[in-house]
Amino acid sequence: MESNKSRIDRRIAVRIHELRKTRKLTLEALARRSAVSRSMISLIERGETSPTAALLERLAVALGVPLALLFDRPPPAAAAREPIARMRDQPQWRDPESGYVRRNVSPPGVASPVRIVEVKFPAGAQVAFDTGSRDIRQYQQIWILEGSIEVTVGTARHTLRRGDCLAFLLDRPTRFRNRSRRTSRYAVVIASLPGMVS
Repeated sequence: MESNKSRIDRRIAVRIHELRKTRKLTLEALARRSAVSRSMISLIERGETSPTAALLERLAVALGVPLALLFDRPPPAAAAREPIARMRDQPQWRDPESGYVRRNVSPPGVASPVRIVEVKFPAGAQVAFDTGSRDIRQYQQIWILEGSIEVTVGTARHTLRRGDCLAFLLDRPTRFRNRSRRTSRYAVVIASLPGMVS
């Protein structure tokens, strides 16, 4: 029986391959756009490696989609789309480098510029996304549900505690760090505005 990790790795592989083909990009072209090697992209598309969050973010930016989209199941036919994503059906993924676990909360395939992701971030972990400008404007709000987290956007560092909410435009490198001794949990609300170049 296939494990949840294998299923989500397979889903990521299929989504990246489909998005690349839809955009008529060769492996070489996507490698140039993302600064991810052609061989690594090929391994990811074949489901032969578990990519890190930072690497997937670079691919998502190069493909012009939010990172959360890479974890969703392919959207169902319009007639079969549901406005509800039951918790049991929400995909979860663990970053092999930092150990953080993200869960896509929003229903897949529903026409909305807003996506919600829940993150459980282990004590002492950190992850950095070095991507800057992108083809569409993406806004994020980080709402702390449990614990605390340090978020650096560009050169501005913010320490957030339970109940705090940080809003920013995804146009600079960002870093998340849990300096505490307990797992932190937070919600990420992402809004994308297609056609608006950042």
